[in-house]
Amino acid sequence: MLQIVAETGSTNADLAERLRAGEPVAEGTWLIADRQTAGRGRLGRLWSDGAGNFMGSTVVWPGGGDPHAGSLALVAGLATQAAVAPYVLPPQMPLLKWPNDVMVGAAKLAGILLERVGDAVIVGIGVNLIQAPEIPGRATVCLSAFGPAPDRDGFACALSEHMAAQVQAWRQHGLGALLSRWQVAAHPHGTSLSVQQPDGSILNGQFAGLDATGALRLSLADGRVHTVHAGDVALA
Repeated sequence: MLQIVAETGSTNADLAERLRAGEPVAEGTWLIADRQTAGRGRLGRLWSDGAGNFMGSTVVWPGGGDPHAGSLALVAGLATQAAVAPYVLPPQMPLLKWPNDVMVGAAKLAGILLERVGDAVIVGIGVNLIQAPEIPGRATVCLSAFGPAPDRDGFACALSEHMAAQVQAWRQHGLGALLSRWQVAAHPHGTSLSVQQPDGSILNGQFAGLDATGALRLSLADGRVHTVHAGDVALA
């Protein structure tokens, strides 16, 4: 189920093209690239191809009884965190930041991008294994900063297994259990966050967990709790 290509523009775009062409792409199929020339992050950001890093995408087919498809970003975050955790030396630890980043301290280790194509959801994941790309205004880190970086193919196998397990738990135990697991794996309540909202305005507050749908709850200085359904979140 792991398909590896030497170079492509974007593994997400390639899987989307297959789906739109009517190709039967089975759930759990992964497309992994040695190099990407047009990798993308959230909000259309370019993502460095980072030769030697993990760059791959998989497909999930949500069913009628499954939690809402957007919560797959939280599923993928838990899977990615589990895959990188053995390589991050204490006292550091990988923590999740809403909605789709894995962080070590204030630095980004991995990112996730979801795209809907018909009834399918493409989950793209990028993990800094041996090098940390430069992102203006943001700190980044790679696993090689903590010791020998994992072999990319071995890491891909482990990530695919964690993703399959998390998708199964998502289906069997529902959204509430997912939100509980995610909040345990996230940065602590009270962590200062800065949110750039879709209209460009900035909202500052403290992490107050997730609501029942998986949206971010932000405690504001005036005591109100604001619910964030979309936005670009940074550690303040």
